[in-house]
Amino acid sequence: MKYDVIVIGGGHNGLVTAAYLARAGRSVLVLEQHDWPGGAAITTQEFQDFKYSVFSYAVSLLSPKIIDDLDLHKHGLEILALDTTFTPLPNNNYLIRSSDPDRTYKEISRHSQKDAAAYPTFMAMMARMAEVVKPLLTVAPPNPWSSNWREKLDLLRIGKHLYSLGPKDFHTFVKLMTMSAADFLDEWFESEPLKATLASSGIIGTFLGPGSPGTAYVMLHHYMGEIDGKYRAWGIPKGGMGSVSNAIAKAATEYGAEIRCSSPVQQIVCHNSSVSAVILADGTAIRAKCVASSLDPQRTFLNLMDSSDLSDEFIADITSYKSRGSSGKVNLALSSLPIFKCLPEPGDHLQGAISISPSISYLEKAYDEAKYGNYSSEPYLDILIPSILDHDLAPPGKHVMSIFVQYAPYDLKEGWDATTRDNFGETVISTLEHYVPNIRNIILHKQILTPVDIERKLGITQGNIFHGELSPHQLFSMRPTIGYGNYKTPIHGLYMCGSGSHPGGGVSGYPGHNAARQILAYR
Repeated sequence: MKYDVIVIGGGHNGLVTAAYLARAGRSVLVLEQHDWPGGAAITTQEFQDFKYSVFSYAVSLLSPKIIDDLDLHKHGLEILALDTTFTPLPNNNYLIRSSDPDRTYKEISRHSQKDAAAYPTFMAMMARMAEVVKPLLTVAPPNPWSSNWREKLDLLRIGKHLYSLGPKDFHTFVKLMTMSAADFLDEWFESEPLKATLASSGIIGTFLGPGSPGTAYVMLHHYMGEIDGKYRAWGIPKGGMGSVSNAIAKAATEYGAEIRCSSPVQQIVCHNSSVSAVILADGTAIRAKCVASSLDPQRTFLNLMDSSDLSDEFIADITSYKSRGSSGKVNLALSSLPIFKCLPEPGDHLQGAISISPSISYLEKAYDEAKYGNYSSEPYLDILIPSILDHDLAPPGKHVMSIFVQYAPYDLKEGWDATTRDNFGETVISTLEHYVPNIRNIILHKQILTPVDIERKLGITQGNIFHGELSPHQLFSMRPTIGYGNYKTPIHGLYMCGSGSHPGGGVSGYPGHNAARQILAYR
């Protein structure tokens, strides 16, 4: 059988592409290497009755349009809102921000009256900037040097959109696109816990420090999470992150897509600069009119394709594409709730994000160690205890804890092996122990993932969770390289639909949605 479209990779973006194409009446086959779909958005039972969102761990960027278009709520998606951000401090103080503006004002006031007064204005400004970027998330970035009249028209529309901002907002937009998170926040605030916790969104998944140019945009990228019309709203899916992928997969199959697991692709076959088939690891050849890869650009072009099908210039561009792994993950099964020194009683501070980010210098020091090939001795930790909101993730009275860790360089100076992995996990636990003295006593099980583990388990180059850094030279029309930001490739009929395409990483579904629209327009 010859399919209209073969989608390589059953991660959430690949599934979104498949669902839209199948809904439009195309015959679609999804080929997934694992025994289950979902990629990084999966839920597994790693220890007894404890369920982990092993890799990705929160819903922040998932497009409301995609949720509605694919009727994901009907297919089982239920998002539980994370209402607070809790930053414990070494001096037994803390900072809590929540959806209650009065409470947040009082909390920030304990650290700085000036910052408390500025915070609502800052949040309103970031909401405006999110509104500026939002229309750009669903466009196919045009090639600025294309002679195609459609792309020239798209460029004019984008220019008109940005010009409509007015000088003040346009200046702010340029700052966010070019400045460091630390410098940008210095213009607004003086309190270190507030600045550091806000800046931490600018370093997640990126081999840059808070003082590195470009991290202000990464901060905005994470700010654009939207739940029920509220920006900067994060949540967890009931049942873990696998519920997101399962809902999209159910939608895709309901529309007629075929999802074939345990089917790793070995080669994309081209003939006369056009895609013709894919070959599986077992040698099976499957023909298709069109192929969409949700794998990262380097794995797609450098691993699955014959170099003779691509120009030397294109291969050089993809080879130099920055995909430096910088993140680790530690998942814990706990016998009881952690007790924080600064707030020992249970409360809603445990029901949202917990950020180990006491100061900008703390984050910068963590980055400095990674720059020289070491994992951070005092890392930034982004922690969730999802079982507080979703009781099905752990037995009664027990809990799961998700710890995202920055920084853990892929190219560790001493190399990643069982010993360095264990030492890395011990560093994470020791860091947490400064704030949670009882943490060691309540750990029943731990799962430690380094960038090398993420690469090996998921097939993502260097374990980079965004399929490439969100630095200014790798955004919009330049993602993954200039001339190919519109999901097309040098090969006719081959498209990209993963996070290595605009608008980048996070569980958003935008790359999959946009790629499907491009395929339907041209195929």
